[in-house]
Amino acid sequence: MASASLPDSPLLTSAKIVIAGGFGVGKTTCVGAISEIPPVNTEAWMTAASETVDRLDPGIDKTTTTVAMDFGRLTIGPDLVLYLFGTPGQPRFWPMWDDLCRGAVGALVLADTRDLAASFPAVNYFEQDSDVPFVVCVNLFDGVLQHPLDDVRAALALPAHVPLTACDARDPSSVARALLTVVEHAMSRTPRPTAGALAAR
Repeated sequence: MASASLPDSPLLTSAKIVIAGGFGVGKTTCVGAISEIPPVNTEAWMTAASETVDRLDPGIDKTTTTVAMDFGRLTIGPDLVLYLFGTPGQPRFWPMWDDLCRGAVGALVLADTRDLAASFPAVNYFEQDSDVPFVVCVNLFDGVLQHPLDDVRAALALPAHVPLTACDARDPSSVARALLTVVEHAMSRTPRPTAGALAAR
């Protein structure tokens, strides 16, 4: 009697992706839009008592801020699951970034061209203080790209080897494309074993 063989199942791989950026740039929205599980977030109300440390900008309709992290999960395919970690944007929480980035394969740095100066600390962190490969992504507030990406690259003094893209953080398919860019960039930066190294195993 012939024995039935089980179908080969692909080896499941998980990867940690950090979603970073300045205050109010859309990190929590981004994680919430794409996560296949109810996202975990640590939002706290901003009040007048915190004005000296938490920016209360009129006109951006933001009443809470992330004080630890956002967390979500996205299955890319039968063999790849992404775990998403959104960083807090307030400067007083920046020391947490080292812990959140530990073990990450890549990062998506969101930028808001309405306040591009707020993006410099995040870009600088990944250029100078981290070895995590990163992609800069302009969040399309109101679904509109206000400035050509080449102009954004020049304004941020972004090196040519750092990918620059755009997405609408409210749109799951748009966020998915941005995350795939991060995965592809991370894979391109990962050294492949040489034939000699493989033979030596």
